[in-house]
Amino acid sequence: MSRVPPRNSALADRRVVVIGGTKGIGFATAEAAMAKGAEVVVASRDVSRVAGAVERLGARASGASLDIADAEAVARFFGQIGPFDHLVTTAAHVVRKPLLEADLAEARASFDSKFWGQVNAVRSGAPLIRAGGSIVLVSGISSRRGIGTMAFPAAINGAVEALARSLAVSLAPIRVNAVSPGYIDTPGHGGPERAATLAKVAAAIPAGRPGRPEEVAQAILYLLTNPFSTGTVLDIDGGHLAA
Repeated sequence: MSRVPPRNSALADRRVVVIGGTKGIGFATAEAAMAKGAEVVVASRDVSRVAGAVERLGARASGASLDIADAEAVARFFGQIGPFDHLVTTAAHVVRKPLLEADLAEARASFDSKFWGQVNAVRSGAPLIRAGGSIVLVSGISSRRGIGTMAFPAAINGAVEALARSLAVSLAPIRVNAVSPGYIDTPGHGGPERAATLAKVAAAIPAGRPGRPEEVAQAILYLLTNPFSTGTVLDIDGGHLAA
């Protein structure tokens, strides 16, 4: 269903590109941006998922199939969509295994997806961002929280956060920030032991529950719309780091 753009919204009539915008945090971000009056372009590797997301989002949304790890495909994608205002990158496939158990090919593919994928998006997308625009990358709290199965995600997330801070300087006046989610209740988390994992997380953090995709989306919209926020890594983790 199409929404009428709120006239007083910082995102009204702005164009927001969300790579990974067909599920989880990415879809929640696209939906929240549209509720603020933005036009949204979503991209994902899964063609059928793109079509479904665009149908759910409504008339001010469009979409495309895209593998963020493919630099040439990313360049073509941005060449086709033209100028826009804000870029959000949530797409990634990351292996979550202890270092000694993980296949190194999987680990390298994880870097290609979450780190180099975001690099691809920024390199091709930044030249098309209009004045006053911004970029939000996605990392994760494993960069600063020791978790036994998360050696590779931790390294990737740390690299993404360092990248965001450096790009805030080198790409200025484009603002560049990162959001660092804790454990978020999405279908991709938990596997066959999902219920037990959720209960364990709930008992371990001050918030008493995992986060929800729309809560991370709120943090992303803050970074998109606050004109004095750049070079920031914003934790949205229910107090996980504090605990």
